[in-house]
Amino acid sequence: MTDTFDHRDTVVSQYSNSPIMLALIDSFSDAVDQGSDFDAFYNLIWNVLTAQGYGLDLWGRIVGVVRVLQLPSSGKYFGFEEATGLTVDPFNQSPFYSGATLTNNFSLTDAAFRTLILAKALANISDGSIPGINQVLLSLFPGRGNCYVTDAQDMTMTYTFLFALTAVEIAIVSQSGVLPKPVGVQATVIHS
Repeated sequence: MTDTFDHRDTVVSQYSNSPIMLALIDSFSDAVDQGSDFDAFYNLIWNVLTAQGYGLDLWGRIVGVVRVLQLPSSGKYFGFEEATGLTVDPFNQSPFYSGATLTNNFSLTDAAFRTLILAKALANISDGSIPGINQVLLSLFPGRGNCYVTDAQDMTMTYTFLFALTAVEIAIVSQSGVLPKPVGVQATVIHS
């Protein structure tokens, strides 16, 4: 990445003509090559397309997403309040929710987290229009099938996935905040 690093460019003008200071800096530069460190920093942290581990965690904090999601440990439950098709079933189809903590933490792989980071970055700069949100969906689920958002014109919107979502993808859709939603608009998710 870095072709040459001129260590003398880092010297403050006050010491630019000091032979002793320049000799010390030249000697240090000859002993320590920082080029590989700069390359490693760029590849592992700065460049989101090649970042790994800690570098992706930093990018996640910058755009506002987390690597660890909570997945439900079992299926749906019978429920009333804030019922969505993702979390509850009607009467006589699922057991009652007991109130116990029923989640498992799941840490996304670097590749999945990178996709989530890029989708959230796209959502952050999106204009919030239907085509803009559809672009976020297509970047989040490339090659998976048809997915889109519709506006019902009554302060509700629906994210539709014409393919089955995994438990991790359901957690991404419902918890990560990557799918844009205008303030005051109720969003629902439909998937096969």
